[in-house]
Amino acid sequence: MKFAIQYLSFFVIQTEGESQDAPKRYKHYQTLSHEEYQDSALKDFLDSEFKRIAKRKAEINPIAEQVPTKIGRFIVEPGHELTSNPNYNLFQRLRTATDKQSFLGGGDDLLRIYMDTNSVRGGAFVLALAKLNELFDEPFLFLLKCDFESKIARIADEKSLIARVEMAINARNIKSIQYPHMPEEGMLEEWELKIHQASHARYFEDFLKYVSYEKSKPQIVNDQVLGMVQEYMAEKWQVPIEETVFAEVPADEPYPHAHNHPEGLLQEKQQFDVWAASEKRNLQEKWTHEHVMEATSRIVELQPELELKFKLDDITVKAQMADYGDRIHVARLNGRYVVLIEGDMFQFDKGVSPIELLQPQELADVLRRLEDKARYEPEEME
Repeated sequence: MKFAIQYLSFFVIQTEGESQDAPKRYKHYQTLSHEEYQDSALKDFLDSEFKRIAKRKAEINPIAEQVPTKIGRFIVEPGHELTSNPNYNLFQRLRTATDKQSFLGGGDDLLRIYMDTNSVRGGAFVLALAKLNELFDEPFLFLLKCDFESKIARIADEKSLIARVEMAINARNIKSIQYPHMPEEGMLEEWELKIHQASHARYFEDFLKYVSYEKSKPQIVNDQVLGMVQEYMAEKWQVPIEETVFAEVPADEPYPHAHNHPEGLLQEKQQFDVWAASEKRNLQEKWTHEHVMEATSRIVELQPELELKFKLDDITVKAQMADYGDRIHVARLNGRYVVLIEGDMFQFDKGVSPIELLQPQELADVLRRLEDKARYEPEEME
């Protein structure tokens, strides 16, 4: 995968002070044509960076809420075309540039918009128009942002930036945007772009105000589970499902129309609200095994590879949601929780342990041993 650069502009963003509110300004240093780029000091390391960006994989629905690489989609009103989206129009202006001056003009407008975002820091900002000649006639647009070390930020002229920008880019993880998104070689999605940035940052999400991002898989599952909770409460209390959703109000104020609901519904709804909002959650003991099996089946049908992870005291169990009720079972024994995991083969990591020599007992014998343990523990405590 070899990109042929048509035009490349780089700018330097400079800040006066360390605070987030410090004054910021940018300066254009140079715009290169295809021929000028071929002879520049930038080519050796940026060529591989463009390839790395294009090959970086991302999912429409990411596996976690915070991932470094994600797919954005241009927002348009129903019935409107892509040309109604300001972010798309700006990108298209750069993609259709026919000379250095028009490319620089579009880049200058882009930088002015970027400078109004909250996450702006000093560094190099590179815009590149590049073609993948073996696959497409239309070019890709790349936006690269690299934070400078303070000593590198004090660059006085174009020549020293050319000589030292490699140090800056290699010193920090590059944030990037690629448009259009190429989910597979030979396939383009003109409605989508790919962004890569530190997971805790919002460099480009603040900048691209008219781009949306799909929910992560955990968020989708959360919504599905909360929807099932609403169905459960509606059936239990014999109310329309919309009445299981209360408006968000301060804790010291009553929920609207709470007097119209069956006694106990409001209390249960508040309990579920606290449960759903908690970072660490306990077993709620609300639903039967059959109810949970039905709920997990509905979720697994949409998300077959969904992970199941929980802790029993300080022991971590990691599996797949589909394993519940099939290979992972949860039970009670003498007032304590028991997790049963069944399978055909054990596998141990490096480091020999005596457990690897075990000849397992039958489950009935283990349960008798646990019952004896529970019977004798109170006597030992006395």
